[in-house]
Amino acid sequence: MPNRLSKENSPYLIQHAENPVDWYPWGDEAFTQAKMRNVPVLLSIGYSACHWCHVMERESFEDPVTAEIMNQGFVNIKVDREERPDIDSLYMQSVQVISGHGGWPLTVFLTPEGDPFYGGTYFPPESRQGLPSFRQILSAIQKAYRDNHGEVLENAGKLRSVLERSTAEIGEGPLTGDGKKIIGTDLLDHAYHFLSSRFDPTHGGFGGAPKFPQPMTLEFALRFYSRQKDEQALNVVIHTLRKMANGGMYDHLAGGFHRYSVDAHWLVPHFEKMLYDNALLAQIYLNAFQATGYSDFKQVTEQTLDHILRDMRDPEGGFYSALDADSNGEEGVFYLWDPAQIREVLGADLATLFGRCYDVSNTGNFEGSNILHLPHDLNAIARSEGMEIEQLHESLRKARKKLLKTRNLREKPLRDDKILASWNGLALRTLAEAGGALGRDDYLQAGISGINFVLSRMRRNDRLLRSYKDGTARIDAFLEDYGAVGNALVTVYEATLEPNWIEEIHWIANRMIDLFWDEESGIFYDSPDDRKDLIIRARDIMDNAMPSGNSLAVELLIRTAQLFGDEKHRKISERVLDRESGSMARFPTAFSRLLSALDRKVSRPIEIAIVGKRDDPATCDLLRAVLGQYLPNRTLAGISPGETIGYTLPILANRAEQRGKPTAYVCEGYTCSQPADSPESLTEQLKSLV
Repeated sequence: MPNRLSKENSPYLIQHAENPVDWYPWGDEAFTQAKMRNVPVLLSIGYSACHWCHVMERESFEDPVTAEIMNQGFVNIKVDREERPDIDSLYMQSVQVISGHGGWPLTVFLTPEGDPFYGGTYFPPESRQGLPSFRQILSAIQKAYRDNHGEVLENAGKLRSVLERSTAEIGEGPLTGDGKKIIGTDLLDHAYHFLSSRFDPTHGGFGGAPKFPQPMTLEFALRFYSRQKDEQALNVVIHTLRKMANGGMYDHLAGGFHRYSVDAHWLVPHFEKMLYDNALLAQIYLNAFQATGYSDFKQVTEQTLDHILRDMRDPEGGFYSALDADSNGEEGVFYLWDPAQIREVLGADLATLFGRCYDVSNTGNFEGSNILHLPHDLNAIARSEGMEIEQLHESLRKARKKLLKTRNLREKPLRDDKILASWNGLALRTLAEAGGALGRDDYLQAGISGINFVLSRMRRNDRLLRSYKDGTARIDAFLEDYGAVGNALVTVYEATLEPNWIEEIHWIANRMIDLFWDEESGIFYDSPDDRKDLIIRARDIMDNAMPSGNSLAVELLIRTAQLFGDEKHRKISERVLDRESGSMARFPTAFSRLLSALDRKVSRPIEIAIVGKRDDPATCDLLRAVLGQYLPNRTLAGISPGETIGYTLPILANRAEQRGKPTAYVCEGYTCSQPADSPESLTEQLKSLV
């Protein structure tokens, strides 16, 4: 018989609806029941694409004996971390305090008031490798709660105090030689040199195994190169992007990236595909193409965005959250090949060539099977085969197309089809940026359609909503949602210069301040000020797999301050950057997007105004000339002659067409160039700024 989760909208929760565990969704009902029964709460947090979440479900939550122990001794709550990042953040922090590490599935034991007192991650059904069994944990927690109740409550109170202090504390960082905080460009220099010290010059990326792609760190390094003209910083970006794209973490048949690599050289991935990873990675490959002109970066950008459009797009215009790691109950099997399968599809000669390029062998490189990757120099292979490199690439393209067609006949990984506002904001921003930079109208139109979807279907009563599925939007949005969607709106405006987006940008930036900014403390909280269902108000300022809400909010306000000339937005962004400077200096890898926001803040402003009818081909040519350049700190606005926008945009003040032709005005650091009325002259001006 289905449990309470059968009425939920989250695919992850619905996956557990047939468990014999008497699961509750997060809410008052569960905590009221725990108080009435005087039993602890067992909180289990995961997400649909999480391999070890599936493992623990099969081993424990589907086991009738274990389920009976859970039902008798606990009130059991299941949470989708992607729907409720505030719950996940708070209790992940508590488990990290308790055990020194975290991850998913997250298993936390709470008092009926919601205070955590013990927790961990995955627990096996039988004790092994130093881990107690899940049943042993359940028995020990029941005994402690019954026999040492006062001690349990005392420990929970202490842990709550730690969490409360960490929410409001100001991080201390290293100081300069004269005892001052490291700020401004000195902070940017300090952060880059720290990051570069962790660079892996052999395999690219940072640190060892497991190795995460860290697109925000690469974004900061590319910005550092742009500001300092530091060739080593550019090499960090180029080398890492190429190693990732050649590795097994990249899907060479369908495009797009898996979550991360379990090894140090990008071969064996955790096979789930997340929307946010692919949105952020497509953006850094796009920016690297703009900065270098290297065609392989453009190819990866387009293949990744094509994957998002083909495999992750909802017919209404939004984008789904993830593709699972598992199919047929096994991790990664959908993506693996053996030589016989490839020969059957390609024939002997092409299969041999393909296998040589993509490291396909009878022994395999992963549990007897083969993960496709490119470990060799294709130019050298082409020479040894007596082929031109273009001929080799064409042969491989045909082979990939045939193999993809065959792979699509396999049982596909489960798709998490909920639509999340913040993840969509990241994807829509990249689509709009790529549409303008690459001249791909399909990308731009997908970005516009997606933004319209979010604003029409995921907004109610003057608020954004977090999650949408099957016609239903639910859960008031978080800071990260407003920040990500707001930044996407600014980018869509820059790519179209359509004035209707300006009002939406103004609305979302100010609504974000109303709901999440605390003027007295100078803090952005992750949850709105009227959400009261957690023991403390959630706040996580560190960038993880995706930018923190705090970083996205600061970035948005810097952009809107420059666009609208808004002093309130400027002052708020400066307060946050100053407050978090110590943490940024101490933990640069955890604040990469905030460091990029600081880079925008301290750099000489580049302001570009375009005046001309938007449907005039000459205006479009000027806009394309701007969008094709890597100018990470630009502010761009436009207006048609005689048009009234409704908001004052200082960039457009006293701007008009010259000699009756569409005209662009470029200013850097309050010094303006001659008006440009051709894409060639505009491009020359912009190149002088790079």
